Amino acid sequence: MSSYENKLSRRAFGGAVGVTAATAAVGLGAAPAAAADRDAGPQEREFRAARGRQSKRPNVLFILGDDLGWADLSSYGSPHIETPNLDRLARQGVRFTDAYSGSATCSPTRFSLYTGRYPGRTKGGLAEPIADKSVGLEPTHPTLASLLKESGYATALIGKWHAGYLPDYSPTRSGWDEFFGNFGGALEYYSKLGLGGEYDLYEGDAEYKDLRYYTRIITERASEYVSRDHGGKPWLLNLNFTTPHWPWIADGDTEASAEIVRRIKAGEGRALWHQDGGSVEKYKEMVEDLDRSIGEVLRALDRSGQARDTIVVFSSDNGGERFSYNWPLSGNKASLQEGGIRVPNIVRWPARLDGGQVSSVPVFSPDWTATLLELAGTRPHRAYPLDGVSLAGYLLRGEKVAERNLFWRVRGERALRRGDWKYYRGKSGRDQLFNLAADVREQADKAALEPARLAELRAAWEGVNAGLLPYPA
Repeated sequence: MSSYENKLSRRAFGGAVGVTAATAAVGLGAAPAAAADRDAGPQEREFRAARGRQSKRPNVLFILGDDLGWADLSSYGSPHIETPNLDRLARQGVRFTDAYSGSATCSPTRFSLYTGRYPGRTKGGLAEPIADKSVGLEPTHPTLASLLKESGYATALIGKWHAGYLPDYSPTRSGWDEFFGNFGGALEYYSKLGLGGEYDLYEGDAEYKDLRYYTRIITERASEYVSRDHGGKPWLLNLNFTTPHWPWIADGDTEASAEIVRRIKAGEGRALWHQDGGSVEKYKEMVEDLDRSIGEVLRALDRSGQARDTIVVFSSDNGGERFSYNWPLSGNKASLQEGGIRVPNIVRWPARLDGGQVSSVPVFSPDWTATLLELAGTRPHRAYPLDGVSLAGYLLRGEKVAERNLFWRVRGERALRRGDWKYYRGKSGRDQLFNLAADVREQADKAALEPARLAELRAAWEGVNAGLLPYPA
């Protein structure tokens, strides 16, 4: 753990999300602690497995934020954004300081999570991100949902899919029993108009008309799903918010919404990008709304009586964008610098994991696919070996996670992390080497001082890359 992360773990996090006796007494769905109580709790401790506990097959609630930066939560150091519900989730579980997305943009990371494999294993994963109907996640490819479904799980995806468009690609063709959400990479929050001006809110494969604020709609749907009787089956819910992805429209911003809709209908192709809108304050409003919405879903889960036996994983699909707070990381979304791929990541499972813990073990999106399959007692498909590593032994039995390579590739950039060391080549074409434990901001290039290590990590990157599909010309 870097000195900055250790400082955050021991001081800032302890103050931001300290547990009060009142909160503990109320339970998992408790209301946020009063401001006066925020400095009054125990600090995090390094993760230690609670061995020997037993449980039934868990439900899985996997929540994704969209373009949410590593430090956009108050429990990760944000000085101005308040996220009491996600902070509470962290103090009830394990917070990862060195967690990564599977790629630096939306759809490749989703491919890595849905399949447990590098995005470059599949044609659809080469799009960064998917922007048309030419590619998608092939229905024949096994997914977390299809594998869990085969082993007896009910499965649903609510929110942003972004792994292909109808008529060829859909969650319901890739293992999810139910789908309610949007197919594309972005939509206007009220009108549901997508990047091409198309209407993009669906139930299954049929359009669903609802012109309320999108985050409200999917929060309602998710709350209903986790409250439902699934006939004795365990369940998987992928809950993929679009918040805080542009356009910078918060709940109640109907005038700004109407102006963007007018521009879309007038044929302005990039109107949805909202490059002339937004602000730090508007972004704060959107992130805090995301936090409230997640709190609403978690309270519904608590009321259902299923919280103890439900694994909740929270993450972001990539690093933050224009208004995100990423300090001390360099880079943003679309970059393989830390700010483009390091993300907040929390796991809670009351039946098997103690709360108030922090882990600096490096993990990334495909690891969660492998982990959840093992925890559900399900095997990967033999013909589609996973690139992620299961964390089940670490989380439940205290086994050490072996040092390994975390690999990333996007057009024009490459990166590989092994232990504390990161090999990086950006668009300059220059190979760089950083010790993240000492220099999480990636400013002290050690390439000239450590030529052998640089060569070793570069060779490791090239070895993985040789087994992936090439980018189309």
